[in-house]
Amino acid sequence: MAKDQLKVTSINTLKGYMKGSLVKLPSFGDGQDFVARLKRPSLLDMMRTGQIPNELLSSASDLFAEGTGSFVSDKDNMSKLYDVMDKLCEATFVEPSYDEMKEAGIKLTDEQLIFIFDYSQNGVKALDSFRQEQRDIVDDTIEQALSDTTE
Repeated sequence: MAKDQLKVTSINTLKGYMKGSLVKLPSFGDGQDFVARLKRPSLLDMMRTGQIPNELLSSASDLFAEGTGSFVSDKDNMSKLYDVMDKLCEATFVEPSYDEMKEAGIKLTDEQLIFIFDYSQNGVKALDSFRQEQRDIVDDTIEQALSDTTE
């Protein structure tokens, strides 16, 4: 679009964006689709406004800078990662709310938690790469299984 065709986004349109978008998350299992309304909170803003407690600020900062891979080294880091992800889920889920899911005893899978982090930081574009990574993992697993049976 040329610069002369650009228009300022109205406040009403921006308000509509804050209501979130319908997103298909990884399923709980075969035939168990999971669609929710999610919004994209700012992890930095959550740190700034105290939504992430002081004891988790370092972990949240590392998560923002390095992603989830930096946390797999020890149990304490994994616990902090989960606590930060829990806060992020509270801010991301619109419908159903994360509190509603927890009250109903619904626990998200690891795959869903990582998906939510990717979505919150990168939006819909991240979902395509996430889904491709999942297909690659499945392909690699099948390839390894076939290799193991032929040896």
